[in-house]
Amino acid sequence: MPTIERSHLEIVRAVNEHGSLTAAADLLYVTQPALSHSIRKLEDALGLKIWTREGRTLRLTQAGEYLAAVANRLLPQFERAEQQLQQFAQGERGIMRIGMECHPCYQWLLKIAAPFLQAWPGVDLDVIQKFQFGGIDALLAHDIDVLVTPDPLKKQALSFEPVFDYEQVLVVDDAHPLRRKKYVQPEQLADQTLITYPVPTDRLDVFSRFLTPAGVIPKRHKLIETTDIMLQMVASGRGVAALPRWLVEQRRDRFAIHPIRLGEKGVDKQIFLGLRTKDKDIDYMKSFVEMARESRAIESTRGENR
Repeated sequence: MPTIERSHLEIVRAVNEHGSLTAAADLLYVTQPALSHSIRKLEDALGLKIWTREGRTLRLTQAGEYLAAVANRLLPQFERAEQQLQQFAQGERGIMRIGMECHPCYQWLLKIAAPFLQAWPGVDLDVIQKFQFGGIDALLAHDIDVLVTPDPLKKQALSFEPVFDYEQVLVVDDAHPLRRKKYVQPEQLADQTLITYPVPTDRLDVFSRFLTPAGVIPKRHKLIETTDIMLQMVASGRGVAALPRWLVEQRRDRFAIHPIRLGEKGVDKQIFLGLRTKDKDIDYMKSFVEMARESRAIESTRGENR
């Protein structure tokens, strides 16, 4: 039975990323003949080709593509395990990697990061935003340790802890005709330009919980990725947006904006922390969850001023 070694996966990944043996050999600090020999032995043992040559370029076969996919899945876990063990050996607790599955949650996380780092000097934080809207798989694959999300998904191996309540509100500029309204109805946005993050509409609460049930579509829908640019657009009268009330309140000293309730009863939301169930009792994980729960005071304080 042929044995696939980690070195084989590293070679296939390097060739797939760089397209040549020379580049792959330089990246892996081995000679090109040694690299070729290693893959040739694997091909002989498997009885199939890993790649084919097209001029000076190497192209992965179907088997090679499969190995590349395996490499992309497994090698980061090897690398993470080695990093973690090295940190243990140095007396450090390691890095807690936090995946963000909502754009404005990053601003909320900053409120927790400082006290957490002070309380746990042996634990570093790393915030990974490339897993936006794919965080469940990243958590299950151990690519991240904590997932910050407003939309938990029940999985047997995962646990989601509600840590922060907030209200989703409409954001308008100070001169907007809706500025004096206590709340807005869906049909009042039919002639508006709605600015949102670049997210499918079924993942946006202003659509799924406010506009779509009423059969309302805004006049225009603009996509903006950066929160401050979005708020600047709103303040400049270029459209309206839907954001957490606490975030709007934080930015009102920088932008001429005003929050308005979505509907008479409002749109209430929660931020959840997703963890692997087996990690729930790790001391610094429990501490992070508790600090996150304490952040509810932010929204409570804002609520007193509504």
